[in-house]
Amino acid sequence: MSTHVLGFSRNWTPLLLAAPRGVSSPPDPATAGNDTGAPTAPAPGGEGEPHSRHRDARLGRTDKELKAGAAAADSAPTAPGTPWQRGPRVEVMDAAGGSRNPLPRPCRVLVLLNPRGGKGKGLQLFRSHVQPLLAQADVSFTLTLTERRNHARELVRAEDLRRWDALVVMSGDGLMHEVVNGLMERPDWETAIQKPLCSLPAGSGNALAASVNHYAGFEQVTNEDLLTNCTRLLCHRLLAPMDLLSLQTASGQRLFSVLSLAWGFIADVDLESEKFRRLGEMRFTLGTFLRLAALRTYQGSLAYLPVETVVSKMPPCPARDQQAQQGPVDAHLVPLEEAVPSHWTVVPEQDFVLVLALLHSHLGSEMFAAPMGRCAAGAMHLFYVRAGVSRATLLRLFLAMEKGRHMECDCPHLVYVPVVAFRLEPKDRKGVFAVDGELMISEAVQGQVHPNYFWMVSGCRESPPSLEPQASPSWRPPPAEHL
Repeated sequence: MSTHVLGFSRNWTPLLLAAPRGVSSPPDPATAGNDTGAPTAPAPGGEGEPHSRHRDARLGRTDKELKAGAAAADSAPTAPGTPWQRGPRVEVMDAAGGSRNPLPRPCRVLVLLNPRGGKGKGLQLFRSHVQPLLAQADVSFTLTLTERRNHARELVRAEDLRRWDALVVMSGDGLMHEVVNGLMERPDWETAIQKPLCSLPAGSGNALAASVNHYAGFEQVTNEDLLTNCTRLLCHRLLAPMDLLSLQTASGQRLFSVLSLAWGFIADVDLESEKFRRLGEMRFTLGTFLRLAALRTYQGSLAYLPVETVVSKMPPCPARDQQAQQGPVDAHLVPLEEAVPSHWTVVPEQDFVLVLALLHSHLGSEMFAAPMGRCAAGAMHLFYVRAGVSRATLLRLFLAMEKGRHMECDCPHLVYVPVVAFRLEPKDRKGVFAVDGELMISEAVQGQVHPNYFWMVSGCRESPPSLEPQASPSWRPPPAEHL
């Protein structure tokens, strides 16, 4: 998503930003969400022609056995930008000190593609930019087109995952959100969530793919160049562990985020720019200007658990109702009806322009939101902008964010702190939440990061360092035969 303002400090303490010297709920569910709602494909002859049985990519499960084996999977990438030069194949270390082998060669993947995501050209891009590279790299695939909101979620809940070496998600960030939450809703969620995932950008918001591109050492690129980079990473087969954000709401909902939770300005831009979906990422630029013209504040209370506090204090015992939930135990969280623990930090201000919890470096292919680098495994970036910031200052921050220069704007209203958990309680009905770009109603919410919880295709050799001590290791590798 596009509007993320931040500050930078190399300390682990909250800091007012200074120059370093050192979603929406669309009316039609068929087109709802950030790139996840794919209506039934048009009739043959329409854009993408997904119903044409003559085409290479067909609706449903038409298997494409592409076994050319031309290019070695370990050759250096030649995608646009300046690639990180890869040496011999390496193994990725997991959180417990073991290792995870790269994807096998040959390998077989299930591709979930939203043909209506972004500008609606995902299927064409798959044929022109992805399929030829997969053929060269000995990657066979089955292509499934999503037809509606939450279709991917339903598919992965019922899928026999043993058939695939990885799940490839081609759309925006919302489709990956669906897939991860579908995996976490399965009875065998502990095994299912460890099926390797791959993000191929073809939506409006491609933040996760842009972050993976950044971690791999590529220059910041967009559109087809970013898609090519991410496809080549899939062909090279390296895997890296990624953090997962667990969220609990006042209404009792439990969901998981792979990217971010936004409230206030950022979420409103997601919601209000939905009508401009065909503009691709430009929808967020237009939405930002429209929201700046009618800038407003949002009342709420914010509290968080800073990283340095976790290092010195053990978390409280999990509540009994948490222990009964499916999914990892949120050991740092207490029930929402209770006050936050005494070792948490409570923000005194209650008037905000935005609050953003972010797991990765980017909030869009041209939104370098966290240039301070990756947090330690189990931590996330927390940014908030207090009321009183001017429109001109916000605009200057947004324009500088493309190159990660926004922390040099010396904005006194912007605060950044790395945290492992947070709680946000809106006090009025203004604004909405956006989780990975997907709409969530405005209600009290709290979240905790679980380190190294699932695997993604990545060119990164190493995972970020873990926080020590870790109270309750949430990642455990299953036996190899279950993967």
